[in-house]
Amino acid sequence: MQRVTVLYSGRVHGVGFRVTVRSLACGYDVTGTVHNLPDGRVELVAEGTRPELDAFLLGIDESDLSGFIAKKHVTWQPALGRFRGFSILP
Repeated sequence: MQRVTVLYSGRVHGVGFRVTVRSLACGYDVTGTVHNLPDGRVELVAEGTRPELDAFLLGIDESDLSGFIAKKHVTWQPALGRFRGFSILP
């Protein structure tokens, strides 16, 4: 199992970004969270198998959200197993 952390920047606040990511997550065998950061970025943290996470991230890239994303920073590490489901954090 893997954990991926993605920091998205661009026009990612106030456009339904987090809701769309949570909705997309339902189509994959992943758990995690998505939330807005005070600096205007959105942080996604997800866990699952590498193929599921890769497919999930590709799904985000190919969604309507792609036009709002200017840049993303991706970090991989071993999963910690602390998530249940996929949720939006404040």
